[in-house]
Amino acid sequence: MANYFSSNFTLGILGGGQLGKMLLYETRKFDIQTHVLDPSKEAPCKISCDYFEQGDLMDFDTVYSFGSKVDVLTIEIEGVNVQALAQLEAEGKKVYPSSKTLKSIQDKSVQKQFYKTHRIPTAPFSMFKNLEDLKTTVHNGAQKLPFVWKSSTGGYDGKGVSVIRKIEDLESLSKGSCIAEALIPFKNELAVIVARNASGEVRTYPVVEMEFHPEANQVEYVICPARIPDAIAKKVRDVAQKVSEAFEHVGLLAVEMFQTETDEILVNEVAPRPHNSGHYSIEASYTNQFEQHLRAVLNLPLGKTDSKVGGIMVNLVGAEGHTGQVLYKNIEEILAMEGVTPHIYGKKETRPFRKMGHVTIVDEDINEARKTAEIVKNTIQVISK
Repeated sequence: MANYFSSNFTLGILGGGQLGKMLLYETRKFDIQTHVLDPSKEAPCKISCDYFEQGDLMDFDTVYSFGSKVDVLTIEIEGVNVQALAQLEAEGKKVYPSSKTLKSIQDKSVQKQFYKTHRIPTAPFSMFKNLEDLKTTVHNGAQKLPFVWKSSTGGYDGKGVSVIRKIEDLESLSKGSCIAEALIPFKNELAVIVARNASGEVRTYPVVEMEFHPEANQVEYVICPARIPDAIAKKVRDVAQKVSEAFEHVGLLAVEMFQTETDEILVNEVAPRPHNSGHYSIEASYTNQFEQHLRAVLNLPLGKTDSKVGGIMVNLVGAEGHTGQVLYKNIEEILAMEGVTPHIYGKKETRPFRKMGHVTIVDEDINEARKTAEIVKNTIQVISK
C-alpha cells in the first residue's frame, strides 16, 4: 500500500476549475499533496492546492513536464493532451483515466462509434467531416430534419449542441467535424456515476434525474433519487455499468442517458471525471463523488454510494444581461432556509449562463426538496455589481 497520507506523495490534477476545487476539499481532508495545472491565473483551484502551475492543457511539453513531477496524474476536464499522457504511461507513470479511455471519449464522433462497436444502445447518428458536408446532405434530402447537431470536439455546458429544425439553423454552427443525431422523444434525462478503482472494484451511484433549461441547454435541477420505478432504475444502472466496463476507465464515469417513451435506455454521452450530476452527493451521500474519485485513482477501497437523504442540486449560472464583477443577490435569504447549502466556485467575473456555483437542497422527502429548490432558484440571482 502506497503511503498517500501526510507524506511526500503528490497527486497531479490537470484542470483547475470548480471540479478540481471540490476535489481539493477531499485531498485536504486526507492530507494529500496536490499539484494543479490550468491555463487561467485565476483558476478556482489556486487557493487550495500545494503547487499551482499556469499552462496550456493541450500543449504536449507542458502536460508532459507537469506529469513528470507527480506520482499519480488525474483530470478534472477532458480537454488535455492525450499524447503527453500516453508518453507518461509508457514511462511507467500512473495516469487515471488512461490515455486510451480519454481518446475514446474526447471526440464525440469517436465516442458515438465506440457505442456502436460495443453494442451500447444510443440514438442513431451520422458523422460528417465538416459543416459543409452536413449542409450538402441536408440539401439533398439524405439527412432529414429535425435532428440534433453536435460538434465532435470542444463542446461543454450546452455549447456545441443544437437542435436543427430548419435549414437556416445550420448557419450559426461551428465549421468543424460534427454528428447529426436523431431527435429522440424521451420521458426523462437520467445519469449514473460509476466509480472503478485500478483493482477493478466497481460501485454505481443511484440514478439521478436532470431537468434542463429550455433555452440554455444547461441542467437546472439534478434530482436524486430519480422519480422513476425501481425496475427502470435497475436497468439504467446496468447500462451504466456496461458502459463503464467497455471504457475500462479508472476513476469516475458519469453516464448520461435518455429514457424513451417506450422505456428504452439510450446512452447520450459520458464524462470520465467528477460531474455536475454528482454535486448533490456532497451533502446527500455517504461518500461524495469527489472523495470517491480520489479513492478510485489511488486504488483505495471504494466508499458506500447510497444517499443518506434526498438531494437536489440547482446550478447557479450568471443572469442574462450581466457581465462583470459578480454579486450573489439574496444569498442570505437562501441560507436562512433549512437544508440549503450554497457552493460558490470562486470565479470573480460573471457572464450570462456561466456556471458560478451550485446549491444543494436536502430533505427526507424528495418532493419537498423539489419545492424548496424552486424557491431557491427564484430567489438567488447571480448578477454583476
